[in-house]
Amino acid sequence: MSDIKKVVLAYSGGLDTSVIVRWLQDNYGCEIVTFTADLGQGEEVEPARAKAQAMGIKDIFIEDLREEFVRDFVFPMFRANTIYEGEYLLGTSIARPLIAKRLVEIANETGADAISHGATGKGNDQVRFELGAYALKPGIKVIAPWREWDLTSRETLMAYAQKRDIPIDFAKAGKKSPYSMDANLLHISYEGGVLEDPWTECEESMWRWSVSPEKAPDVATYIDLTFENGDVVAIDGERLSPATVLTKLNQIGGANGIGRLDLVENRYVGMKSRGCYETPGGTILLRAHRAIESITLDREVAHLKDELMPRYASLIYNGYWWSPERLLLQGLIDESQVHVNGVVRLKLYKGNVIVVGRKSESNSLFDTRISTFEDDGGAYNQADAAGFIKLNALRMRIAANNGRALLK
Repeated sequence: MSDIKKVVLAYSGGLDTSVIVRWLQDNYGCEIVTFTADLGQGEEVEPARAKAQAMGIKDIFIEDLREEFVRDFVFPMFRANTIYEGEYLLGTSIARPLIAKRLVEIANETGADAISHGATGKGNDQVRFELGAYALKPGIKVIAPWREWDLTSRETLMAYAQKRDIPIDFAKAGKKSPYSMDANLLHISYEGGVLEDPWTECEESMWRWSVSPEKAPDVATYIDLTFENGDVVAIDGERLSPATVLTKLNQIGGANGIGRLDLVENRYVGMKSRGCYETPGGTILLRAHRAIESITLDREVAHLKDELMPRYASLIYNGYWWSPERLLLQGLIDESQVHVNGVVRLKLYKGNVIVVGRKSESNSLFDTRISTFEDDGGAYNQADAAGFIKLNALRMRIAANNGRALLK
């Protein structure tokens, strides 16, 4: 018999995690605590309570974490203009550290000595959950059933569920989407099915949050986004909470065909994977944030952020949100946002996010007197450029005089 007496399980109420409940009971003989997070996935989470109760679970945690998710995870990530491998906005990756945090906190609250999750042994999520858990509670034990059991397909899972009287709507389960999907307020992802062939175009019927650019309105939508310390706090002058901001941007962006992505990415475990993503609100946020930074950030600060961003993105993608290096980078990034205040005007049209205006009343570094093509009244002495250019050319002139000619 296992020495594990109580386990906190990240529980969705679907087939996989319902099977895991019974499998843990069968193989570990332990008490199960379920944790279900509402991260804005667009599906009711409360039905998970009845399913858990039907399986004899007494401690059931169902929590609305939407505001915390956007405020403490999504927004800090967007302050860095974060994208992975030039395209991916990290919608799945950024949700995992929050889930890991709550798994550990609930384990502490309930006296559990282990946590469990439904991530497979092929994917990134197992790494993200477990790195986070170990960082926050070094002695925690982790049970990953997909790395232990011999249930290797959906058919074997359903057979197990039938044999063990697991409460599953088999008629509904049989009509499951052919895609492996993950959703939260930042995005929805699709993997598997026809997407396993990177040459095959995805089906139009797959997309759930957005219309195709071809079917988007023929008239552009204009929106104004107000930034304070690098975060959007208002849309068209109306102040909104972080989760409400992202919810509304998803609706506006999706209606204009914005945020679709078809990507082959490099997983941390070593394989390439093809996935499709819908991130309408995040696509808008990224474009707008870069626009407000363009007039409020010092040049070298902006360039340094751009140099650090790929490393920061890899840390999040690979599961190192709770690492000391990510926390160190976050402090630098957040300090850079003190003056990132103002308004950005965007034009949304058939899948495109077009910046048409940006302003900052108190923090703009854009000086019209200096940058104008008209008479600047002596604000900028153009003769100064001659010495500037000669000094910057000095090392190249010395090399050329030394015989290191570039032209043969």
